[in-house]
Amino acid sequence: MLTVTPSIIIPEPELVERFLRADGPGGQHVNRTESAVELRFDVVNSPSLPDDVRERLLARADRRLTTDGVLVIQARRFRDQARNRDDVRERLAEVIRGATIVPKKRLATRPTRASKERRLAGKQQRGQVKAGRSRPKGDE
Repeated sequence: MLTVTPSIIIPEPELVERFLRADGPGGQHVNRTESAVELRFDVVNSPSLPDDVRERLLARADRRLTTDGVLVIQARRFRDQARNRDDVRERLAEVIRGATIVPKKRLATRPTRASKERRLAGKQQRGQVKAGRSRPKGDE
Protein backbone atom coordinates (compact mmCIF):
# COMPACT_ATOMS: atom_id res chain seq x y z
CA MET A 1 0.00 0.00 0.00
CA LEU A 2 1.23 3.46 -0.93
CA THR A 3 -0.28 6.20 1.24
CA VAL A 4 -0.31 9.45 -0.71
CA THR A 5 -2.70 11.44 1.48
CA PRO A 6 -5.00 10.25 4.27
CA SER A 7 -7.81 9.92 1.70
CA ILE A 8 -5.76 8.52 -1.23
CA ILE A 9 -4.20 5.10 -0.73
CA ILE A 10 -2.95 3.12 -3.71
CA PRO A 11 -2.96 -0.69 -3.31
CA GLU A 12 0.06 -2.76 -4.42
CA PRO A 13 -1.62 -4.45 -7.44
CA GLU A 14 -2.03 -1.04 -9.14
CA LEU A 15 1.75 -0.44 -9.09
CA VAL A 16 3.75 -2.31 -11.71
CA GLU A 17 7.48 -2.40 -10.99
CA ARG A 18 10.20 -3.45 -13.40
CA PHE A 19 13.85 -3.72 -12.49
CA LEU A 20 16.54 -2.60 -14.92
CA ARG A 21 20.29 -2.45 -15.03
CA ALA A 22 21.38 1.01 -13.98
CA ASP A 23 24.11 2.95 -15.73
CA GLY A 24 26.87 4.89 -14.01
CA PRO A 25 29.71 3.99 -11.66
CA GLY A 26 29.94 0.61 -9.99
CA GLY A 27 32.26 -1.52 -12.12
CA GLN A 28 31.25 -5.14 -12.69
CA HIS A 29 28.55 -4.83 -10.05
CA VAL A 30 26.52 -2.45 -12.22
CA ASN A 31 26.62 -4.93 -15.13
CA ARG A 32 25.21 -7.78 -13.06
CA THR A 33 22.55 -6.29 -10.81
CA GLU A 34 19.25 -4.76 -11.74
CA SER A 35 19.16 -1.92 -9.25
CA ALA A 36 17.21 0.67 -11.26
CA VAL A 37 13.43 0.64 -10.84
CA GLU A 38 10.74 1.61 -13.34
CA LEU A 39 7.30 2.13 -11.80
CA ARG A 40 4.16 2.18 -13.96
CA PHE A 41 0.88 3.53 -12.61
CA ASP A 42 -2.27 3.48 -14.75
CA VAL A 43 -3.82 6.87 -14.00
CA VAL A 44 -6.81 6.39 -16.33
CA ASN A 45 -8.01 3.05 -14.91
CA SER A 46 -7.06 3.49 -11.25
CA PRO A 47 -10.08 3.14 -8.95
CA SER A 48 -8.16 4.66 -6.01
CA LEU A 49 -7.85 8.14 -7.52
CA PRO A 50 -10.69 10.66 -7.16
CA ASP A 51 -11.97 11.94 -10.52
CA ASP A 52 -10.77 15.52 -10.02
CA VAL A 53 -7.22 14.37 -9.16
CA ARG A 54 -7.22 12.02 -12.18
CA GLU A 55 -8.26 14.87 -14.49
CA ARG A 56 -5.54 17.18 -13.16
CA LEU A 57 -2.91 14.43 -13.55
CA LEU A 58 -3.95 13.73 -17.13
CA ALA A 59 -4.12 17.45 -17.98
CA ARG A 60 -0.47 17.94 -17.01
CA ALA A 61 2.03 18.23 -19.83
CA ASP A 62 4.26 15.62 -18.21
CA ARG A 63 6.66 13.69 -20.44
CA ARG A 64 6.41 10.73 -18.04
CA LEU A 65 2.74 10.27 -18.96
CA THR A 66 2.13 7.97 -21.95
CA THR A 67 -0.65 8.45 -24.49
CA ASP A 68 -2.54 5.59 -22.78
CA GLY A 69 -2.58 7.51 -19.50
CA VAL A 70 0.12 5.45 -17.76
CA LEU A 71 2.58 7.35 -15.56
CA VAL A 72 6.11 5.91 -15.89
CA ILE A 73 8.71 6.96 -13.30
CA GLN A 74 12.28 5.65 -13.21
CA ALA A 75 14.68 5.72 -10.26
CA ARG A 76 18.37 4.99 -10.63
CA ARG A 77 19.74 7.47 -8.13
CA PHE A 78 20.99 4.90 -5.62
CA ARG A 79 23.13 1.80 -6.02
CA ASP A 80 20.75 -0.60 -4.29
CA GLN A 81 17.35 -1.68 -5.46
CA ALA A 82 15.51 -1.17 -2.15
CA ARG A 83 16.46 2.52 -1.94
CA ASN A 84 15.49 3.04 -5.59
CA ARG A 85 12.12 1.36 -4.92
CA ASP A 86 11.45 3.72 -2.01
CA ASP A 87 12.60 6.68 -4.10
CA VAL A 88 10.32 5.90 -7.06
CA ARG A 89 7.31 5.37 -4.79
CA GLU A 90 7.94 8.67 -2.98
CA ARG A 91 8.23 10.47 -6.33
CA LEU A 92 4.92 8.96 -7.47
CA ALA A 93 3.31 10.12 -4.22
CA GLU A 94 4.70 13.65 -4.77
CA VAL A 95 3.28 13.79 -8.31
CA ILE A 96 -0.15 12.70 -7.08
CA ARG A 97 0.01 15.09 -4.09
CA GLY A 98 0.73 17.90 -6.53
CA ALA A 99 -2.45 17.02 -8.43
CA THR A 100 -4.56 17.15 -5.27
CA ILE A 101 -3.99 20.90 -4.98
CA VAL A 102 -6.83 22.75 -6.69
CA PRO A 103 -5.45 25.66 -8.74
CA LYS A 104 -6.86 29.07 -7.90
CA LYS A 105 -9.16 30.62 -10.45
CA ARG A 106 -7.70 33.70 -12.06
CA LEU A 107 -9.67 36.84 -11.42
CA ALA A 108 -9.77 39.09 -14.45
CA THR A 109 -8.38 42.51 -13.58
CA ARG A 110 -7.91 45.68 -15.58
CA PRO A 111 -4.65 47.60 -15.79
CA THR A 112 -4.50 50.67 -13.57
CA ARG A 113 -4.32 54.15 -15.03
CA ALA A 114 -0.75 54.58 -13.74
CA SER A 115 0.40 51.34 -15.38
CA LYS A 116 -1.16 52.42 -18.70
CA GLU A 117 0.63 55.78 -18.46
CA ARG A 118 3.96 54.07 -17.63
CA ARG A 119 3.55 51.79 -20.63
CA LEU A 120 2.79 54.68 -22.97
CA ALA A 121 5.67 56.75 -21.58
CA GLY A 122 8.01 53.83 -22.19
CA LYS A 123 6.76 53.51 -25.77
CA GLN A 124 7.34 57.25 -26.30
CA GLN A 125 10.87 57.00 -24.94
CA ARG A 126 11.73 53.99 -27.12
CA GLY A 127 10.33 55.81 -30.15
CA GLN A 128 12.53 58.83 -29.42
CA VAL A 129 15.60 56.61 -29.08
CA LYS A 130 14.87 55.01 -32.44
CA ALA A 131 14.14 58.36 -34.08
CA GLY A 132 17.51 59.63 -32.81
CA ARG A 133 19.29 56.89 -34.74
CA SER A 134 18.13 58.13 -38.14
CA ARG A 135 19.63 60.98 -40.18
CA PRO A 136 18.22 64.43 -39.54
CA LYS A 137 15.54 65.39 -42.06
CA GLY A 138 16.18 68.44 -44.30
CA ASP A 139 19.98 68.59 -43.66
CA GLU A 140 21.42 66.72 -46.59
